[in-house]
Amino acid sequence: MSLYTNNNLTYSVASCVLACLLSPTLFAQQSNPKTPVVVQPGAPGEATRTLPSSTRATLPPASPADVRFMQHMIIHHAQAVEMTDLIESHTDTKEIRTLGDRISASQSDEIRLMKRWLAVRGEPASLPMNETPATHMHRVHNSSEKMLMPGMLTLEQMDALRSAKGQEFDHLFLTGMIQHHNGALAMVKELFDTAGAGQDAEIFNFASDVDSGQRAEIRRMENLLAEKIKKERD
Repeated sequence: MSLYTNNNLTYSVASCVLACLLSPTLFAQQSNPKTPVVVQPGAPGEATRTLPSSTRATLPPASPADVRFMQHMIIHHAQAVEMTDLIESHTDTKEIRTLGDRISASQSDEIRLMKRWLAVRGEPASLPMNETPATHMHRVHNSSEKMLMPGMLTLEQMDALRSAKGQEFDHLFLTGMIQHHNGALAMVKELFDTAGAGQDAEIFNFASDVDSGQRAEIRRMENLLAEKIKKERD
């Protein structure tokens, strides 16, 4: 019993001494935190460099084709959202409503992503004149170029869609959105076919997602359209 007590006492004293020895070091570490060190790896065969703690990462210059792709795709996506906004008041078809909700949500999220990407790089989020899908179409319609972005619906197509109801709306919406999605695929292909474009990791991932996502939606819309045509014939 005596030995057990003595051993415990010895352990307690040793612990107190160790704590006292360590506490000044701990206090010094807490009151004088080390300044963060920024180290830049050297090229092969070269030594690393220590940079000032105020050093901040900078993005490489954006490819003009990347910037143009994002600016154009914002306008392109905005028209798709404009088309889906008509669904609630123009059709009661459940499949069209479900499809429209998915397209609207995904493309609205992607518009926010594209605007952030451009803002971080100091680029405007829209084309000259702050173009919307409607102003873009009016400008092109009244110009000598007569060129819309790939797949975008013309003023006449949009007017027809707004005027349609029920089954007619469903047919125009599906054919119009298939056309619109195919245009987005063409824009992605043009991006990746451009030398030096699509190398930014975020651009590459985004454009790849647009390609795969819209291909899947095209297949879904083609199936819906085929089912509707079959029902109309029967």
